[in-house]
Amino acid sequence: MKLVTAAQMRELEQAAVAAGVSLDELMEQAGLAVAQEAWLTLGVVAGRRVLVLIGPGNNGGDGLVAARHLAEWEADIVVYLTSARPSPDPHLDRLREMNVPTFAAADDDEFASLQQALDGAEMIIDAILGIGRSRPIEGALAQVLRRVQAAAERRTPPTIVAVDLPTGVDADSGSADALAITADMTVTFGLAKVGLYTLPGSTHAGRVQVVDIGIPKDAERAVATELIDTPSVRARVPARSASGNKGTFGRVLVVAGSRNYVGAARFAAEACYRAGAGLVTIACPERVQQSIAASLPEATWLPYAGDDLSPEAVPAIVTALATFDVLLIGPGLGQADGTAAAVTTIVREAPDRVRAIVIDADALNALAKTPGWHRGVARPAILTPHPGEMSRLLGTTVEDVQRDRLNVATKTAAEWGQIVVLKGAHTVIAAPDGRAAISPHANPLLATAGTGDVLAGTIAGLLAQGAEPFDAATCGVYVHGLAAEELGEDLGDRGLLASDLLPALPRAIRTILLGKRAHPITNPLAGLGDLGAFSGFGVETSSSLPNDL
Repeated sequence: MKLVTAAQMRELEQAAVAAGVSLDELMEQAGLAVAQEAWLTLGVVAGRRVLVLIGPGNNGGDGLVAARHLAEWEADIVVYLTSARPSPDPHLDRLREMNVPTFAAADDDEFASLQQALDGAEMIIDAILGIGRSRPIEGALAQVLRRVQAAAERRTPPTIVAVDLPTGVDADSGSADALAITADMTVTFGLAKVGLYTLPGSTHAGRVQVVDIGIPKDAERAVATELIDTPSVRARVPARSASGNKGTFGRVLVVAGSRNYVGAARFAAEACYRAGAGLVTIACPERVQQSIAASLPEATWLPYAGDDLSPEAVPAIVTALATFDVLLIGPGLGQADGTAAAVTTIVREAPDRVRAIVIDADALNALAKTPGWHRGVARPAILTPHPGEMSRLLGTTVEDVQRDRLNVATKTAAEWGQIVVLKGAHTVIAAPDGRAAISPHANPLLATAGTGDVLAGTIAGLLAQGAEPFDAATCGVYVHGLAAEELGEDLGDRGLLASDLLPALPRAIRTILLGKRAHPITNPLAGLGDLGAFSGFGVETSSSLPNDL
């Protein structure tokens, strides 16, 4: 599913106008879609109190159209203007002709009319700002939103439906004003907005319904950002031939682990296997090998002397790479003297046999110490920084990275000429050619040590089977997140160990490919259920209902 910024959405609307669809027709389609979703949510609209909050622009116009349809279906509609509307306003005039009660904040002493409408409302439709938010919320609008927040905290709160985007949420970054509306559902038009899938915006959006309002499909194809979903991942996961062997499914060399981070090498290497790689070799200190070999007997080994990666280990690693398809470097390497020099040498001297390099964790910290590092990476690379690692690579702050994650990822991917996986809630994957993908997952279960090592190994395992770097990164992020979602059905939102994710990875891939979910944890072969075209995560598309309800 494609995602757009506010500017891109306006361009698409102009493309629709150029194709012969008027702005008024777009507004009619949008307003009807909102009314239909309200009708589906309420079940019976006749006699049900619906408060429609109207702003000054096109979003308010969409709300007025929705109010008209609901009034025609005999809902008890109250329209409240949070600010002045353009004059003349045929949509507002038509509602007044229908004797729909209409109030304006400018004329509402002590907001008494608003409070009366809120007290009896079963649903609130937020058609105030949409993608038009450009400054902090203040004045009369702030007073309106405070009262909406109070209504939402009642024992039996009204259902809140946002039109295109909850008021107070930025369409591009997902940043949210302190008074931003928290909706139960957002009905968004044409294409979903980036801010609906970036924190904190995603927490304000509720369930997202994407409705077609007549945007030309040719114009949509030019949009380069997507929300990762099950069908797109299913199409990208490498196929598995019944006649394949371990060589068919690729060889990965994992350079990982040090005296203080013994488990990282095991997490990364086993994830490679669980994602489907044919053979995994771990290059690590001898003491790390001795500690974890029994827990991963399937691995082969390239041990080196000392407690940490040093320049002395580099020649053997570079020589060995001539027989590997993928290099994964970084998990648990630490930052001992000599490690940074060793990492930069390995990534610069990786032979042509290596299809791609996954650079993670302390390998990223090593590169951050090397000016112009990106000009010396020998092979296509996938970098997997969390916000702290990204801030070190850029010489900026975590706050700067988090403020506009999509923009940071796409700019750095273009500058470095490599795939960037900016980890965190709603992980962003960006390619040098401008493509970007955003994960639907924002799961606190994954906020625990070692899960990043598992993600790096998952991506490397998919690379080994022949996936292109952007596809491997996109699929790896989704599989990793889905595995946590499935485990969360038993665990809730806490208590996950990185090792729990490892056996869940192939089950998540099964869900993606077959639409069937194995019973989690206790018996992976029991309780198989056909989930059909499973997509999940509150992302839906909606076709218009008939106008005649």
